[in-house]
Amino acid sequence: MTDGPILVVDFGAQYAQLIARRVREAHVYSLIVPHSISAAEVAALRPAGVIFSGGPKSVHVEGAPVIDLGVYDLGVPVLGICYGAQLVAQQLGGVVANTGRGEYGRTEVTIIEPGLLFGGGQPARQQVWMSHFDSITEPPAGFAVTATTPEAPVAAMEHVERRIHAVQFHPEVVHTPHGQAMLEHFLYDVCGCPPSWTMGSVIDQQVAAVRAQVGAGRVICALSGGVDSAVAAALVHKAVGPQLTCVFVDTGLMRQGEGDQVVETFQRHQGIELIHVRAAERYFERLAGVTDPEDKRKIIGELFIRIFEEVSGGIEDARFLVQGTLYPDVIESGTKDAAKIKSHHNVGGLPEDMQFDLVEPLRLLFKDEVRKVGTELGLPDEIVWRQPFPGPGLGVRIIGDVTPEKVAILQHADAIVREEVRAAGLEREIWQAFAVLPDIRSVGVMGDERTYAYPIIIRAVTSEDAMTADWARLPYDLLERMSNRIINEVEGVNRVAYDVTSKPPGTIEWE
Repeated sequence: MTDGPILVVDFGAQYAQLIARRVREAHVYSLIVPHSISAAEVAALRPAGVIFSGGPKSVHVEGAPVIDLGVYDLGVPVLGICYGAQLVAQQLGGVVANTGRGEYGRTEVTIIEPGLLFGGGQPARQQVWMSHFDSITEPPAGFAVTATTPEAPVAAMEHVERRIHAVQFHPEVVHTPHGQAMLEHFLYDVCGCPPSWTMGSVIDQQVAAVRAQVGAGRVICALSGGVDSAVAAALVHKAVGPQLTCVFVDTGLMRQGEGDQVVETFQRHQGIELIHVRAAERYFERLAGVTDPEDKRKIIGELFIRIFEEVSGGIEDARFLVQGTLYPDVIESGTKDAAKIKSHHNVGGLPEDMQFDLVEPLRLLFKDEVRKVGTELGLPDEIVWRQPFPGPGLGVRIIGDVTPEKVAILQHADAIVREEVRAAGLEREIWQAFAVLPDIRSVGVMGDERTYAYPIIIRAVTSEDAMTADWARLPYDLLERMSNRIINEVEGVNRVAYDVTSKPPGTIEWE
């Protein structure tokens, strides 16, 4: 048995993060690394195994991503998926050809030999999810073909002695019903990983890491009241106790009544020292006339840090700043193999001359994992299951310039949306449900008089980790109640629309 991580090599696939999640669901720690990683760097991480992700390119195109050939000689188990499988075949002497017939979507695969991936009573014919045009037509020397389809003569192959495996399909997606079992065979039987990575072990590791990082130093936490910063605060408090002071910067861009709730929860019930900074006027002044979403995020992020620097002047020796940065934040803010989608205020929006060392105990966790950590730490459900809220707050749910009047409109409309979702019993089923205020007005008729007012856009999505999301199919009667209440109760609004865009191509937030 080995406790080393599973490295997921990112070849630019939209499913790289999903592979990492599936490994973690098997209670094995995974870490995503770029394909440019060298064999020496892989060896230094002492992994239990390596998984090559899929990717959008053909192995034959100029500039196609590759892996250091030395990785195959480390004796570390390898699993290639889709593009990763084709790369294994090409680099080790097999043949990858353009047959003129690809496979996309649900496909039936025939298991020739169970090998090490298809055991445990899996059916000889089973459904898998394919997405490829090139195919492996000849395996490298020493590899046995274990599965096939009419269009993919080598749908799976393995070299037992070298512990190298490859599958043309995607075992990580739900459309491959036995995919998780295949991954677990690789993790447990091939790599020898024990299923020991639990939220309890995460807490123990991070508590030790925080103590090692800060020593006896003073720590302040960027507490927003959202799930991420709340769990980060609780985790760091467990590690260093009274060395932690939480600072809540009330930007004026919070949801309705949320500022008071944050103070009540953390100061009175969690017993954590809390400094409450009322900064709405400063934020509105800095955001006046700013319409570009990236500019708004950077302004909010920089002012956020500057206020912390001011507050820390009254806290002796405070040089560490806790933030609830999550793994999707890091990915979306741009990595070597992932184009920047939008900068997050706590990642891409931080000023370079910031005076704090960051403490980010949740940086490599997905949202559902953070909730589990929060529950393990004993945080109440109203905190743990609070819907995600962007760090810049309503500043990025108001399209165009941000004013106190617009914030008041949006706070009221957003409160109605969340109240109705909760009343319908859908709060746990929906990842996020909120209101957006666009920078347009439209003509309406209210009380036999012409109106010219704002529309409100309702956005509701389902998701597992925010990397992808589907628009929520809310019942029509629920949408009708929301629309009627918003138009009747929120002054300045005369129209309601519902966003039916998934991610991709859209993002969950509008800015």
